[in-house]
Amino acid sequence: MTLSNITPFPSDLLPQLRALLSVTRDPVANMANTAALLYHALPQLNWAGFYVLKNDTLVLGPFQGKPACVLIAPGKGVCGTAAATRQTQRVPDVHAFAGHIACDSASNSEIVVPVLHQGAVWGVLDVDSPVLNRFTEEDRQLLEQVVQIFAEQSDL
Repeated sequence: MTLSNITPFPSDLLPQLRALLSVTRDPVANMANTAALLYHALPQLNWAGFYVLKNDTLVLGPFQGKPACVLIAPGKGVCGTAAATRQTQRVPDVHAFAGHIACDSASNSEIVVPVLHQGAVWGVLDVDSPVLNRFTEEDRQLLEQVVQIFAEQSDL
């Protein structure tokens, strides 16, 4: 599948997210609804969810998809790299990413956005696809907006 065959994100995704997250400021509930919305609204995904930084380790949070790695050290894999660098990691081919952690062998591309709270990394949003080069620059911008909305509407 080529990049031109990928359906863009739905235009009403951000308003839907704001409405979902307006009900409570509980971060677990908001992570669960954010992951579910992304997983079901976005095409060509096989995993969407969060890891929360606890005691210098990323711990699996609410997600949609197959069972995942439970603990990830900062600096390890795509998630750990996003947490350590505090920068979004958009990886067109995870198999070419040094130190990639293969939680699901069907994943071929990945994007991870750090969740910041008061200037510190609180966790990461991780989205995987079985399609190589699935995530565009526009996707990165949209997912960074998703994380910003999540952080603003949750008690982190």
